[in-house]
Amino acid sequence: METGFRIIAAALGWFAIVTQYSLMAANAGPHLVERTINYFSYFTIISNILVALAMTLPWLAPHSRMGRFFLLPSVRTVIAGYIIVVGVVYYVLLRHLYHLHGLRLVCDTIFHYVVPTLFVLDWALFVDKRELSWRISLYSLALPAVYVIWTLLHGAADDFYPYPFVNVDKLGYDQVFLNMAGLVLSFICLLLALVGLGRLLSAGGGGARARLE
Repeated sequence: METGFRIIAAALGWFAIVTQYSLMAANAGPHLVERTINYFSYFTIISNILVALAMTLPWLAPHSRMGRFFLLPSVRTVIAGYIIVVGVVYYVLLRHLYHLHGLRLVCDTIFHYVVPTLFVLDWALFVDKRELSWRISLYSLALPAVYVIWTLLHGAADDFYPYPFVNVDKLGYDQVFLNMAGLVLSFICLLLALVGLGRLLSAGGGGARARLE
């Protein structure tokens, strides 16, 4: 059940990632390199790639270093936090800004609704959460910190901002830093909630994974 679930989730994730990139590349013309950098500058894409890897490597290469890494409960919990943020931020702040059709709508739906739902289910059902540490909420900030720095530098250099709430040209640095601080604080609270929920779900019976096995 676990492997089959992850194969389906991985297939959906990679389909959306590759299809969305292909649609972008088809219209990029001589700006393919620039558009490619911009494509991979969305936290949505980064998080979906992490989920796709986490859904693929544990069954494709379970004994490899990367396979073992993506099987770690702490790593899967942090990725769950990232992809939940992607889904919530899109639903609350961004979904009314885009009017998509066809394959773009399909990819958008997979990125922001299907993948977050599937990965949270995977985390709830198949991850041993008994020994999750509260400290993961701290080192989970490494990627967001790098992402914020990259986004600001990239925007300053090329005037490209992937999301309206980080657009320095329109909002100014003070408001952007305030927006990012709010998101980071919310993310820390989410990670702490996931750790607490994971420990609660695993208390007494070895967790959902043990019950399924």
